[in-house]
Amino acid sequence: MPDAHLRNSLHVTEIFHSIQGESSRVGLPTVFVRLTGCPLRCVWCDTEYAFVTGGEPLAQKNCLPLLLALCDAGHSVSLETSGALDIGDVDPRVARIVDLKAPGSGEAAKNRWENIDLLTPEDELKFVLASREDYDWAVSACHQRRVFERCPVLFSPVQGQLDPAQLAQWILDDRLPVRFQLQLHKVLWDNAKGR
Repeated sequence: MPDAHLRNSLHVTEIFHSIQGESSRVGLPTVFVRLTGCPLRCVWCDTEYAFVTGGEPLAQKNCLPLLLALCDAGHSVSLETSGALDIGDVDPRVARIVDLKAPGSGEAAKNRWENIDLLTPEDELKFVLASREDYDWAVSACHQRRVFERCPVLFSPVQGQLDPAQLAQWILDDRLPVRFQLQLHKVLWDNAKGR
């Protein structure tokens, strides 16, 4: 029988203090716990060294007790997840940032659409977009699933693939109730490890 230490362990790539680069918490000093392992292989993954990018912590079952312990300790906790795994067991005090994968990611087939029904106004739905096709797909998904009424929605361009000004113009032209965002950490530190 494995000892308690091994049963309760997590594979951690890094823990670091930095500025939050995404979500409505952008710009806030934040402690990041980057877990190792992600079942997805998005074509634009920016942390292949960990195969997680705030990434897929739910791939490790002991992520849930960690989230619970951090909330119990009084911390403001957010979880960035790909949306490919069930978010239903995440402590309700955790803000869930669900990153639905657009077709350009190569992983859209793995989206768990049932997660949308679990989102609350405290959560956020994020789309990283590489093209006009990704944008149209995201807008359609938001309308079909009535996401705009459920929680904040974030649109972000894939760095080097979609011109940020073009994405901003599409959002304005369509009068979408979304938050446009750039990945601030890439602007500040060019995606350096531990940032």
